[in-house]
Amino acid sequence: MAVDVAGFAPLIQVFDMPTSLRFYREVMGFTVVAQSSPGDECDWCMLRRDRMILMLNTAYERDHRPATMDPARIDSHGDTALFFECADPDAAYSALLEMGVTARKPRVTGYGMKQVYLLDPDGYTLCLQCEAV
Repeated sequence: MAVDVAGFAPLIQVFDMPTSLRFYREVMGFTVVAQSSPGDECDWCMLRRDRMILMLNTAYERDHRPATMDPARIDSHGDTALFFECADPDAAYSALLEMGVTARKPRVTGYGMKQVYLLDPDGYTLCLQCEAV
């Protein structure tokens, strides 16, 4: 018998919480529902959009954060991707471009999904997809 679970909330580490919060609120439409301290300078937060939950945690304590991101750390994010169900990848692509967000043009995969790829501020891959019809 499998363990009884009812949800899934990935946790990703971010370099600059205010930058990540701005991206996930303004570009991806999430709302902060819990956080370690008030405001955008928190060290941990939980975001929600519809039935999706995503948690962000700072990779460094505020007083120990280096001035710039470590390229090796960003490179390690290449094996982490968040896939979002998206009813209209073409419209999402247009909206992303209007917001100044770089994204790959929508394409249909060999396994029947229409997908748009982009990166978040920390180099995590995001894919907006639906079944191609």
